Parts: sequence; C-alpha cells; structure tokens
Amino acid sequence: MYLYGASGHAKVIIEILQSMGTPVEGLFDDNPDIKQIWQYPVMKYAPALVSPEIIISIGKNLIRKKIAEQLPGRFGIALHQRANVSPTAMIAEGTVVMAGATVNADVLIGRHCIINTNASVDHECVLEDFVHISPNATLCGNVRVGEGTHIGAGAVVIPGVVIGKWAVIGAGAVVTKDIPDQSLAVGNPARKR
Repeated sequence: MYLYGASGHAKVIIEILQSMGTPVEGLFDDNPDIKQIWQYPVMKYAPALVSPEIIISIGKNLIRKKIAEQLPGRFGIALHQRANVSPTAMIAEGTVVMAGATVNADVLIGRHCIINTNASVDHECVLEDFVHISPNATLCGNVRVGEGTHIGAGAVVIPGVVIGKWAVIGAGAVVTKDIPDQSLAVGNPARKR
C-alpha cells in the first residue's frame, strides 16, 4: 500500500495498516524537503511506482477529493484492529477508520472518509464521500452527512438529523436540527453562523 500525503495524518494511517498486517511501500508528497517518515521513503508521485492500492493520507476534505479525482487505479481501506465495525456496515474505498472508533449496524460510509479516533457512528447513518468525523464526535442513529462535511472534535449529532454538503460542525457542537449545505454551525444547541 502507498499513501499520498506525508504528514501526521499519514503516521496514524501507517499505524492502522501495521495493525492490519498490510505492508506500507512508501509515501508520495509534493514537498521535496520531506524524504522519509519513520523508515518509509517519501517521493514525488509517479504512477509507474504505485501498487494496486493507495490511500490518500490528507485530512482536508476538498484536497482529498481533488487528489482522488486525479489518481488512477484502486484505493485501499484502512480499518484499525481496535476499531469496532459492524459486519453489516458498508465502507467504500479510500476510507480510514481509526483506533477506538465505532461504526454500528447498517451504516453506509462513502469514499475517502475519515472516521477519527474514538468517533461513534451509530446505526443506519449515511456518510457521503469525503466526510471527516473528528475524534470523539458522536453521530446518533439515522444521521445523514453530506459530501465533504467536517464534524468537529467532540460534536454530538442527535438522531435523524440531516447535515448538508461541505458543511462544518464546530468542535463540541450539539446538533439538534438539520444543517444546510456549506454552513458553519457551532454551539449548544448548534446554530448556523
């Protein structure tokens, strides 16, 4: 497996792949000053070097989307051994699930999502592509999250709420009502800014 993006986020994904027993062959990054992360070489992207699978190890949703649209080939999935993932959950390519995260029954997670450390995604939630659920965030049952949305650390979304595309939910927010596309919502209860 190769990773695209050499940062702290990549280090977490490397550890996930190690927990899965998946070898990391190297990383790609456009910064010529980064030559290595731990024992893994960092180089400029070259399609001829890529193994059958790659994971984009960049936390920013829009950048992850732009890179995914440019890269040919297949994308891997990284599920930490200490994540609790229901056998009925469906997780699409490019997605990473960190240690301590819980993904419950009949959850649908789109492409290139991040379910970060200790996040909880409860039954029948639907996450569209390029969503990031930050550490310790909680999505109660039947929540729908639109493409590219970022749910901040420690946020709570009550059951049945729909959050639009490319929205940002602030850290610690408590979302009790639907949030429209491209909105910023913060506070308890969360209000649009």
